[in-house]
Amino acid sequence: MPWLKFLHIVALLSWCGALLYLPALLCQLARPERVAQGLSPGAPPLLRLLYNGLASPAALLAIASGTLLFLLHGLAGPWLVLKLLSVSVMVLAHGLCGWLLLRLEQERPRGVAAGAVLAGSVAGLAMLAVVGLVLAKPAL
Repeated sequence: MPWLKFLHIVALLSWCGALLYLPALLCQLARPERVAQGLSPGAPPLLRLLYNGLASPAALLAIASGTLLFLLHGLAGPWLVLKLLSVSVMVLAHGLCGWLLLRLEQERPRGVAAGAVLAGSVAGLAMLAVVGLVLAKPAL
């Protein structure tokens, strides 16, 4: 089912791109200079749209299509457990971005920049782990 693999890859790329872009935007919006200049630290609606309209649906689609690929091919092994652990870390980074977005919307920017750096770093490392594990897996 090449279309299912294609769907999985497109959804995963969209989710990963959003997971790298969201922390950068959050960090930029929570800069102390913005607050000192009197600019509202609140999150613009586009940031909420990026999280709810692209990142979350892409994450759900990537996870659902990956699960379906696993069920259809039945390929399992130690690499799969490590990959699922890495994907779980990406889900946690996704959730952290959502929480930081809420803090910005409530105009409580304290700690958002540090949290965004953490979310972006953890997500990036988890993505590298997923790519490495996928390249090391047995061929389907």
